Amino acid sequence: MESIPLSWQLIKISIILIMFISMAPLLVWFERRVAAFIQDRLGPNRVGPIGILQPVADGIKLIFKEEFFPALSNKVLYFLAPCISLFVSLFVFAVIPFAAPVEINGKILYPQVANLNIGMLYVLAISSLGVYGIMIGGWSSNNKYSLLGGLRASSQMISYELTMGMSVAAVVLFFGTFDLQKIVETQSGFHWGVIFQPVSFFLFLVAALAESNRVPFDLPEGETELVGGYHTEYGGMKFGGFLFAEYLNIVTLSGMMVTLFFGGYNGLEWFSNLVDASPVLNAVIQFSAFSIKTLLLLFFFVWVRWTYPRFRYDQIMRLGWKILLPISIGNLLVTAMLIYWGVF
Repeated sequence: MESIPLSWQLIKISIILIMFISMAPLLVWFERRVAAFIQDRLGPNRVGPIGILQPVADGIKLIFKEEFFPALSNKVLYFLAPCISLFVSLFVFAVIPFAAPVEINGKILYPQVANLNIGMLYVLAISSLGVYGIMIGGWSSNNKYSLLGGLRASSQMISYELTMGMSVAAVVLFFGTFDLQKIVETQSGFHWGVIFQPVSFFLFLVAALAESNRVPFDLPEGETELVGGYHTEYGGMKFGGFLFAEYLNIVTLSGMMVTLFFGGYNGLEWFSNLVDASPVLNAVIQFSAFSIKTLLLLFFFVWVRWTYPRFRYDQIMRLGWKILLPISIGNLLVTAMLIYWGVF
C-alpha cells in the first residue's frame, strides 16, 4: 500500500492540531460548569448560550493583557518556560491513535499524526520533558515562591513518573509491543487492558493526577502557601501558555488511559456492523468511541478536583515512594511471572 501524499498529511495534521488545541478552552468551560454543579451554583452563564463563549472572552482578555518581564528575571528562559510546557503536551498527543488506519484509493491514512512502532517509548520520553517547563519557569522568575513551586513540581513529577513508567511497563509486557496501534487492536472484542491489568490502571490514574498537578496533587501551585507557585510572576498569554499546557496535558493523559486500558477506539463495532459502515464512516464511529471514553475520564479529573482536599507535601512523597512505587514494582514482577508461566 502507498502512503498518503504529503499535502494530505499536512491537512490531517492541521485538523488534528486545531481539534486538540480547541479542547483546552472547552475543558475550561466544562470544568467551571461541573464545579458549579457540584457546589450547587450556576457557573458561567452570561457569555453565549450556557456560557459556552466564556473561554473565548477569557482568551481575549489574556491576549490584550500587558506583557511584562520581571526586572531581575532571566528573560530568555522566562519566555521559553510556557512554550516548553505547551509543546510537550502537543507532541505527546501526536502518536495516540483515535481510529484504525483507513484505506483510500489504495493508500493508507493513519488518523493520528505519527504512527510509530515505539509509540509508548516516545510518549514516556517526551512527557518526561514537561517538568523542565515548570522548573525553568519557577527558577527564571527570580521569585522565591516561584522557585519553591518549581522545586516542588520537579520532585513530585519525577517521583510519580517512576510509578507511571512501571505501570506502563507491565502493560507493554502484557501486550508484547510498544506500538500503540497494535495495543489498541489487541483489545478488540472488549479484551480491554483494565480487565487484565487493573493494578496498572489504578497506578497510572493516580500518577496521571500527580503529573498534571491537579488537586489533590496541586502542591506546585499551592495558593495558600506559595501565592501561585511556579507561575506567580507570569501574566497575559505567557500565563495562558501554562494554563493551556495543563489542560492539554489532561486531555493527553486521558487519551493515553483510553488507549492502554479501555480499548482505545474499540467498543462500537456492533454499531458499525449494524449500519454496514464504509471505511470512512467506520473511522468516524471509532473516533466517536474514543471521544466518549476520553470525555468520561475528563469528567473524572474534574470531579476529583472539586471533591478532594489538597494533600500535604510529605503525604504526597510518602504515597509515591513508600506505597505506589513498591506496588508498581510488585505488579510488574507478578505480570512477568504470569506471562512466563503461560497464564496470559
